[in-house]
Amino acid sequence: MSTTTLTEAPDFTPTLQPSPMKRPLHEAYIPALTQQCHASNLLLLPNGDLLCAWFGGSIEGRPDICIYMSRIPFGQQTWTGAVKITHDHTRSEQNPVLFRVPSTGDIRLLYTSQNAGNQDSAIVKQLTSSDNGSTWSDPAVLFGDAGTFIRQPVIVLDDGKWVVPTFKCRTGPGERWLGSDDISCIRISKDEGRTWTERDIPNSYGCVHMNIKRLKSGNYLGLYRSRWADHVYLSTSPDGLEWSEPQPTILPNPNAGICFDVLPSGRVVLVYNHSSKVDALGRRDGLYDDISDGTDTRNNQASKHGKEAFWGAPRAPLNVAWSDDEGKSWTWKTLEEGDGYCLTNNSEQKLNRELSYPSIVTGRDGAIHVAFTFWRQRIKYVRLEEDFFLRRSHQVYMNKYNALQQYTC
Repeated sequence: MSTTTLTEAPDFTPTLQPSPMKRPLHEAYIPALTQQCHASNLLLLPNGDLLCAWFGGSIEGRPDICIYMSRIPFGQQTWTGAVKITHDHTRSEQNPVLFRVPSTGDIRLLYTSQNAGNQDSAIVKQLTSSDNGSTWSDPAVLFGDAGTFIRQPVIVLDDGKWVVPTFKCRTGPGERWLGSDDISCIRISKDEGRTWTERDIPNSYGCVHMNIKRLKSGNYLGLYRSRWADHVYLSTSPDGLEWSEPQPTILPNPNAGICFDVLPSGRVVLVYNHSSKVDALGRRDGLYDDISDGTDTRNNQASKHGKEAFWGAPRAPLNVAWSDDEGKSWTWKTLEEGDGYCLTNNSEQKLNRELSYPSIVTGRDGAIHVAFTFWRQRIKYVRLEEDFFLRRSHQVYMNKYNALQQYTC
């Protein structure tokens, strides 16, 4: 994979091939039907098929944004053509999350549905497939309280409870949402999604996209995106239900998505943008390229908790970090470089150059599957092998989140 900044889009081949730099990885670009592609999510099926869902359309927040899916069948090297699987053209449908029900093998597709760029209007819907994602049910509302967002995989605890990490996009009267008062929560079901309870993550202001995984020790780790564009945040739980207050790690975050998995060895592997607001050359106060129709007369959301959400930090480079001590220390190296320009979501004029919103899943054969947004023009897929971690890495740092509490979340 090239480590130089690209000025032109590459050949978007859907067939897996060795990366140009001969590193121990292979790559492909998942086919698209729309100008914009963003927020991919991977699911590895028991038969070896790998599914990828994402949202696509013209520009994020417009009502033509819907959910699409492709797959790479087991034993094959080429991603299938994209298939559109949601069809509501009155709202923007975003952030797909694929989940396989352990007891039945059915696949659930969870996703958000919102009015334009107003994330405080979002609800969560779901579809169900009983044939490994070939056909889908009609949509149903899963979480109907406005401002509820998802991004990360559903977790099944040892006792069978389902845990869905969510975050709340909150605003006050007369305010336009900008993210300054968002918090993380978990939704818990004891009956396979028929009924739910909710718990807030304590003092999680500005910490969103909570990603939960069970560690080899049996404890649970949560990692978060930061609305403040400062650091990746971390919290822990003994049971997946009671969580510590998020604290900043040494790893930076530009207010962009992260995703991690735990290898069979116990190693924690995180994909993230190694940048933050200190790398920003500019910023914007509005979102979604001002695509509202001009009738929104609300004031922009004021700073909350002594801080305000920061938008416009570069979403690049895209890095892989790993920890062999459950997040206490980290090693990292670059997966893909670029300038990460994201002061626009414009895909019609191809102005956005972010490398962002990764999804990661580990196969039984040890392969590590990663998908991410490439300039919002395609979803790029990369397959890593274990020896990726043996190559020279950038640095090793202790996780100083206890010493960094001046960045209280």
